[in-house]
Amino acid sequence: MRISRGTLLTAVSSLIALALLVGGFFLLRGSAKQGDAAHHGAGATLRSPFTGDPVNALSRVLIFKIDNVPQARPPTGLTKADIVYVLPVEGGLSRIFAVFSSHFPPVVGPVRSSREEDIQLLRQFGRPAFAFSGAQPRLLPVVEHARIVDLYSGIVGGYFRSSNRVPPYNLYARTSKLLAEATGASKAKDIGFRFGPAPAGGKPATVYNVSYSSAAFSIRWSAAEHRWLIWMDGKAATAADGKKLGARTVVVQYAKVGTSGFLELGIRPPYTHTVGSGRAVVLRDGRAYDTTWSRPTADGGTTFTRPDGSRMPFARGQVWVIYGFGPGSTPHQ
Repeated sequence: MRISRGTLLTAVSSLIALALLVGGFFLLRGSAKQGDAAHHGAGATLRSPFTGDPVNALSRVLIFKIDNVPQARPPTGLTKADIVYVLPVEGGLSRIFAVFSSHFPPVVGPVRSSREEDIQLLRQFGRPAFAFSGAQPRLLPVVEHARIVDLYSGIVGGYFRSSNRVPPYNLYARTSKLLAEATGASKAKDIGFRFGPAPAGGKPATVYNVSYSSAAFSIRWSAAEHRWLIWMDGKAATAADGKKLGARTVVVQYAKVGTSGFLELGIRPPYTHTVGSGRAVVLRDGRAYDTTWSRPTADGGTTFTRPDGSRMPFARGQVWVIYGFGPGSTPHQ
């Protein structure tokens, strides 16, 4: 049977039309699925990049330098911080670098002076508001010209001296006043932390110790509270409101600790290099996980990686990061 050219063309045209119709159907179906996914993503729970907890909105970042010598304890407002960093300072002692964004307690303190290493640590937060009581004369203009909203106590309001303590351990700040001065501060953003269920592996742990030459930290697992409690210099650490200090995740980050270029009381204080890489131990859920930390640039965050190459998830909530002396460090000051 012979098929005319016209009939053949009609049949081919019909097949092409059918193919286009079917293809269009699947294309539209795929687009609809993508639209559903986008809608679901838009409606997903917003979480803090610092704690993994749900938040209504990402708020400005307010960072305090807080004293941590025995005379300055207990601290005020620290239980509301998203992240608590502990760094070595001169004399083998320590100070706290406290990051607030999810919650702002009415008062924070005692506020103390900045060190050169703070500038590098601040960079990963964008342009945070930084509250501090000053710095040595040569360092002060360097800190004030760093990428921060400058909340130095010598130039802004909101600070007061408490009559319950002796100077210099009695300077406190009202966060509402400081936030009013910090309208240009950047909001919370990804600094490398990841949150989720505890991975397999890790070693059972109940106590992990870190020490400087004149300060000792003991991180003790409390099964009853399902978090790690912080002990300082042989005593359970508490806040001014009587609450125990601790967190579900504590990171002991071993970094190269050199010396600052700026003298403090005639000596060069430690300078913790928070840019670089090294070993870290992540404590969560009663277990210790060996990880590697990496922060290639000052503008980027810090990632924590397990031996298999996967990212180490933290438990949701406040995170403590205690810096230890890693390879290449100078002797304790």
